[in-house]
Amino acid sequence: MLGEGIIKGMGETARNFFGSYVKEERLTTVQYPEERLPQKEAARKSKDRKPDYIGKPQFYPAVFDIDTSVCMSCQICVEVCPFEAIKMDTEFELSTTDRFDGLQFRKSDLAKSNDYYHSIHPTEASDVDGRLAAEKAKAEAKAKADAEAKAKAAAAPKPASSPTSAPVPALAK
Repeated sequence: MLGEGIIKGMGETARNFFGSYVKEERLTTVQYPEERLPQKEAARKSKDRKPDYIGKPQFYPAVFDIDTSVCMSCQICVEVCPFEAIKMDTEFELSTTDRFDGLQFRKSDLAKSNDYYHSIHPTEASDVDGRLAAEKAKAEAKAKADAEAKAKAAAAPKPASSPTSAPVPALAK
């Protein structure tokens, strides 16, 4: 029958509409600012937790794809990236005849070496490398100082304990 899917869809909509007046669990609309649905436990978190270059656990996306059909090359993502992991390339002519997979870049397609970054932005790359090296050296020095402090505390002689009360005489039988 022609239009059978439309009739089924309208029937489901009518069932939800009229059912919401009878049963509260059928109510599908939430009055958003006043009422809020509870968030799922890990709605915005990736399950992959790996240490960064300092050793602090970080969440990483399970899949990292960039769709250049929606990218305007505005560089806002570069400015707000807290890890300075996104760098803009000088290659901007990415047109292709394939509208779908041709404009989708995987992480392996986007990963460039530090030498490549030095070749396209030498001044900025030197500044970033210097700052990252200083941060890493500072973190290593702090870890070394903490390890030395722990070793010194463990090697320090413990003071002899003095009795706090007089010895108790033994009972005679």
